Formats: sequence, structure tokens, C-alpha cells
Amino acid sequence: MSSPGVVVEALLLSVQDGSLRYRPRSTPVTDGAHPDDVARLLAGLSPCTEGGLLHSTSWRVEQGAVVLTYAALPDLDPRHTRPVRLDAMTSGPHPLAPSPATVDLDAVAAHACRHLAMLADTDATVAAATRLLPQLWEPLRKLAPVPAGALTAVAV
Repeated sequence: MSSPGVVVEALLLSVQDGSLRYRPRSTPVTDGAHPDDVARLLAGLSPCTEGGLLHSTSWRVEQGAVVLTYAALPDLDPRHTRPVRLDAMTSGPHPLAPSPATVDLDAVAAHACRHLAMLADTDATVAAATRLLPQLWEPLRKLAPVPAGALTAVAV
């Protein structure tokens, strides 16, 4: 049995008129490159990018390759973007078979945004990045789940 190939997919995030947008870029990993480095190159990010953040958010098998998805922000060239459909979701057919037969890219982007929203409240590195790009993080932070027990009762 041979090893599957690895593809890095970077979902470059931006905001337009207050709405989250994304632009996918992908390429196979070659010559022993580290997937983080490949994602950073795809996104055009560097240590000098103000508020730059790269985070691995999911993986899937597609056409015999493992696709590693990274959320990358900010998108330095936010042309030809797609709206993030926050209601897009996908799941496997059974609790012990979590991989769906097909994965919609809109669902991958929505998952990545929800993942970043959670990290904004739980990860110090991500929390620090949120302060550098508030216009981009404002719509992301609205996706943060409410912890159990934090709901307030509504008077009827």
C-alpha cells in the first residue's frame, strides 16, 4: 500500500461590506516541504504581515490525496472571493465514519471560520492576532459558540 499524496489548501479570508469572504488556493506538497510553509507561500504571508495568521483547520481525502486545509488571513489580494456561507455544513454518515463521501468547499470555509472564532477565545496567539485586524475579526468573533451554562433565561 502506498502513501497518499498531500495537498495543502489555503482559504484566504477577507471582509467585504461587513461580510466574510474567502478565496481558495491549493497545491501539492513536494520535495519534503512542510505543509505550514506551503500554506504560508500560497497565502503570501510573512512575519511582516500585520495581523497575519495561519491555522490548520481540517483535513479530508480527495481523489486519493490528503487535503490539509489552512485558514489564512488577511487575504492580501481579495479579488475573486466567494462569500462564506456560515450555514454550510457537512458530516459523515455515522459517528464512527466521520468522513463524508463528498465535501463542499463552502462547508470547509464555514468550518474554518467557526474554528477561528473558537480559537479567538481559547488560544492566546490567535487572541493577540484579533487585536491587529479588528475589521476582519469582528464578523469572525460573532461565530463563537456560547459555552454551556452561559445562556441566560428568557422571560416568557
